[in-house]
Amino acid sequence: MSETAATARRAVGAGADANRWKALVFIALAQLMVVLDATIVNIALPSAQQDLGISDGNRQWVVTAYALAFGGLLLFGGRIADLWGRKRAFVLGLGGFAVASALGGAATNEAMMFGARALQGVFGALLAPAALSLLAVMFTDGKERAKAFGIYGAIAGGGGAVGLILGGFLTEYLDWRWTFFVNIPFAIVAAAGAYFVIREPAGGRNRSPLDIPGVVLSTVGLVALVYGFTRAESEGWSDSVTIGMFVASAVLLAAFVAVEARVKAPLLPLRVLTERNRGGIYLSLGLAIIAMFGLFLFLTYYLQVVQGYSPVKTGFAFLPMIAGMITGSTQIGTRLMTRVAPRLLMGPGFLVAALGMLLLTQLEIDTSYAAVLLPGMLLLGLGMGTAFMPAMSLATQGVEPRDSGVASAMVNTSQQVGGAIGTALLNTIAASATTSYIADHIGGASSRSQQQLVQLQGQVQGYTSAIWFAVGILVAAAVIALTFITAGRPGDTMVTRSSDETAGDELRVPVVAH
Repeated sequence: MSETAATARRAVGAGADANRWKALVFIALAQLMVVLDATIVNIALPSAQQDLGISDGNRQWVVTAYALAFGGLLLFGGRIADLWGRKRAFVLGLGGFAVASALGGAATNEAMMFGARALQGVFGALLAPAALSLLAVMFTDGKERAKAFGIYGAIAGGGGAVGLILGGFLTEYLDWRWTFFVNIPFAIVAAAGAYFVIREPAGGRNRSPLDIPGVVLSTVGLVALVYGFTRAESEGWSDSVTIGMFVASAVLLAAFVAVEARVKAPLLPLRVLTERNRGGIYLSLGLAIIAMFGLFLFLTYYLQVVQGYSPVKTGFAFLPMIAGMITGSTQIGTRLMTRVAPRLLMGPGFLVAALGMLLLTQLEIDTSYAAVLLPGMLLLGLGMGTAFMPAMSLATQGVEPRDSGVASAMVNTSQQVGGAIGTALLNTIAASATTSYIADHIGGASSRSQQQLVQLQGQVQGYTSAIWFAVGILVAAAVIALTFITAGRPGDTMVTRSSDETAGDELRVPVVAH
């Protein structure tokens, strides 16, 4: 190693927290809990609906109440983390999430359930950006950052599939209430560990006055956007309330941007968004999540309804995807991130995932799991894991310490909004294709068994039509990653100066790769 590179490494290591790797364990545990919650409740929903007497029209609010609070408050949560301190926000978020989960597990009626889910979303919006921004400020050395974000990226990508497995186990062998109660030990262990282990670097807080107009406009605008897509899934795109939500969201978010450009201490400094690489990350990541969330939904229904899998068997069927994500993130992404530019991991990663999706467009009623589903999910996981890892790292790299919370919140916002769009958009495409297929073929079915067969074939036709659309979305994400993201010289190490006058400035020193 050259003398200059060695000096750079010593400069990075001098301010590094000796407990940062222990801290990573508790940050990863908290992130796993949040990501699990996005899918674990879906498996339990039918049982919870029956026990609590929730109508078919209202059952969506078990998911929607969480999504609205979480998606709408993420930017505010990120700013609070910058203001209060990330460790404090992280521990408070964990405690609140545990209390909300206990209320959800103890729910006796639908109102209590919906309230608990909204409360989970509120504290999740505080917890998620605090977790990611802690990583951003604690790991600044290139190779260490690669390893830390490799683990974080694997959890962010694969946690949803793990939720399907855990949700199936808990629902089938215990009770749906345990899909909520399971969060409590996660939160207690992560909060206790964080309290004793995490030492947040000094001088990174943003003590500027809170931008109240920005908070109101961004929160209401994002809630309107997420609710618009959620309502479109159940009521259709031409519904007057759906259209009204999209119009209101566009007006509110445009007003938010105008306010942020003028106020002295903005909630979301536009410098975070307008930097070309971060903009490319947020856009490509959001598109990839659109494709992925829709696929989770379709594969779950395909395996359980069409193939007749139990909830537990369905969960295990997703294991290849999880294995692929972990391998792509911790092995491929981590090993190559310090050697090649991020776009050369993200672009090909999304294309590999698209290839996996392409295999899944071949689904039929009696499709072999080993021949189509296994390789398709493996490729999808491998590609997504490889792409997620550098995306998470680059989205927070080089950000001024006082902005790391809102920069992290934007990563989560792109994922949350992408999830809402993906579920609504792809489900609408699938439902339309299914209806069309059944209308064209039901006339030729004379017996009840033939009619049931046509309906199953119609469902599969709907799934594959939507998956084709998801393939196109992933290709678009790859193109954006390859063209927008220009950052990164192989082997660069980032050293962030600590003085107030130069906070956030970067010194890039080429490090000789070994």
